[in-house]
Amino acid sequence: MLVSETGLGSVWRRRIAKDYDGVEYQRFARAVYYNSTGVLVNASVRTRPRIVGHIRFNCVSGLDPNYPLRILNHVFECGEPGIWKGQNKLLFKRRLLTPSLPDLYLVVLRPEQTGRIKIGAQGWRSDDVWVISLSEDGERQEAMLLMPPHSWLRSDLGHAQPTL
Repeated sequence: MLVSETGLGSVWRRRIAKDYDGVEYQRFARAVYYNSTGVLVNASVRTRPRIVGHIRFNCVSGLDPNYPLRILNHVFECGEPGIWKGQNKLLFKRRLLTPSLPDLYLVVLRPEQTGRIKIGAQGWRSDDVWVISLSEDGERQEAMLLMPPHSWLRSDLGHAQPTL
């Protein structure tokens, strides 16, 4: 499955491999990075998950953790999205070096762009939209969605087809 990112969530986490072989630099070379949604709470970004999930980048996936926005609008080979221990997950395996047309787009939406998404309301999205993560606190909301090019959703502002 080929996925292109048009946005990233506000929350990043890193897991560093355990040092079994005594070589410190190899621990960081095997780091894993997770991205999820979050909202501003008391002047800092926090996860307030209504739908729990994240995307994952292994050390060989093509993500530079110092410059994460450089991956936007690039196409990645990904695993199939799935649910594990009640959380939605998507693995980004590797960035493609040749131009390719993606099957799906990773879209991150905030109310400032599209209005509040009516998650759970009947007909709030097209059937082929997959929610990876959603954080909410009061009127603040951030949603990470996996969307085909022709998909749509409904928000406070009406029907929207995100610009991909």
